[in-house]
Amino acid sequence: MKEILKLNEISSKVNDILTADSYNVTADAKNPQAIILRSFSMHDFDTPDSVVAVARAGAGVNNIPLDKMSAKGICVFNTPGANANAVKELVLFSLLLSSRRLYEGIVWTQNLEKNGEVNKQVEKGKKAFVGQEIYGRTLGIIGLGAIGKLVAGAVLALGMKVIAYDPFVKQTDLAITLTADINEVYKNSDYITLHTPATPETKNSVNKDTIALMKDGVRIINLARAELVNNADIKQAIADKKVAKYVTDLPCDELLGVDNVITIPHLGASTGEAEDNCAVMAAHELKDYLENGNVVNSVNFPKLQSARNGKCRVCVVAEDADNAVAKISVLGGDNLAGIASATRGNICYIIADFKEKVEDAVVESIKAIALKVRVL
Repeated sequence: MKEILKLNEISSKVNDILTADSYNVTADAKNPQAIILRSFSMHDFDTPDSVVAVARAGAGVNNIPLDKMSAKGICVFNTPGANANAVKELVLFSLLLSSRRLYEGIVWTQNLEKNGEVNKQVEKGKKAFVGQEIYGRTLGIIGLGAIGKLVAGAVLALGMKVIAYDPFVKQTDLAITLTADINEVYKNSDYITLHTPATPETKNSVNKDTIALMKDGVRIINLARAELVNNADIKQAIADKKVAKYVTDLPCDELLGVDNVITIPHLGASTGEAEDNCAVMAAHELKDYLENGNVVNSVNFPKLQSARNGKCRVCVVAEDADNAVAKISVLGGDNLAGIASATRGNICYIIADFKEKVEDAVVESIKAIALKVRVL
């Protein structure tokens, strides 16, 4: 029986994959082989030595200390694309929020005097909430991954034009303008939506200098990462009326109560469907890794899948790829049925199949050159 530790409440659909006959998925596992979580921060968490894998039911992994996990030979998974539709829908909502003064109008309406003449108050006051239509305008998409592509397809259907930048995407079947120069997005967009991870290169990428390149009255949507936007610069740009609206799913002290800043309480993936999709994908990733050693959608290990070829499989996490593969090949001798390996950064991951059961002495010799060894 394999134990899986839940650090957050997870959709019960994980139990359809991690079934009770082989897995015990609980919030109080003492010696878990794996951890599944959503937003729980593991930075100060004492990860049990028994853990070989961590799966986050979501795309971002800022709440997981990847360096520490890699140093312990722990594979970390995420679930890219599983919540993409939910985020896409929130982007569409945010586009309308930024255009039509809907939020402001709703707040105003809730505070109308109950005097039997609400209709008269509405007709008199609604001119304060005149907005603009998105039809025919240009949306700039920075980051054309799973979410960005869905957003592009959706807004094209609504009559918008799209210009997109993604250094990892060289061509697309979408009827959009794909540019290799991010400044072209800044210069030509009426709306800009951000869909990139937080990295040293993307941190504060929306700042006073890039905002200066934008059209007057641009509307900016950030449902991705707070670090992408310099809050002081966006507030100043709004005060100067350079930016008409900033909609973000990432509230903070600096942005609360600021006119023309709309803060959403991090609801991008908060739908029942998205939570189910993420949980199911995470469960499948853990199951395949724990049972077969295969790695798909890891953020710190290389992708490696191998069909079983023998009665015993040994999975090895090492730092010296050439040495580890060579040593395992020698130690396996005639019993070795096949070996596959891949490297990502300092992590070399090896799957070795053996014709018969591997002797304990061989396993111990492999452990001497590895961060983690599992016999499946």
